[in-house]
Amino acid sequence: MTDLDERLNKILDRITSDDFLSGRKLSGEIPFYAFDYDPKAEPAVRAHIAFVLSQLKKRKPELRIAHINLWELLVGYLKDRGIFDKAVAMQRDKGDDAALKALRAPLDSGKIAKALIETAPPSEHDLILVSGVGAAFPLLRTHNLLNNLHSVMGSTPLVLFYPGRYDGQTLQLFGMLKDNPYYRAFRLVD
Repeated sequence: MTDLDERLNKILDRITSDDFLSGRKLSGEIPFYAFDYDPKAEPAVRAHIAFVLSQLKKRKPELRIAHINLWELLVGYLKDRGIFDKAVAMQRDKGDDAALKALRAPLDSGKIAKALIETAPPSEHDLILVSGVGAAFPLLRTHNLLNNLHSVMGSTPLVLFYPGRYDGQTLQLFGMLKDNPYYRAFRLVD
């Protein structure tokens, strides 16, 4: 069994524990958690998320869970606003930089945080799982999204599946790209 397998196998017990779901032992901290992993393990992590979701229904059927894939959220958000096809055409015709510049305002992290909350209202969920971080880059920076979610998540735990490294201080997407310091999340499992 690999280190990743051991860590993946701890997730279900951790997120179904009463301490985790109630926020006990957090001393008033925001219940944000990160599960960081080698980006090469993305297929295994995706499969495990699907497994966890299926097991949660069996283990705690009363638990209200939302799974948000950030990439799918961004695409849906752009399509709802009639921007998606235009953005794809711009990227094809003018390149990545032009498309990124044009999408900067529509995909502001505050707007995406609001879209996430509208999709999965914290008051109606006991747990929110977030994946698709790598696919959403560079359209969305994770630390900005998390910062915008602080004031609206309340006591609902949020688990971020992060393809990179999180050392408790800094998010490093893909293990290479250093994001701004983000120290408000806990490591989900060691």
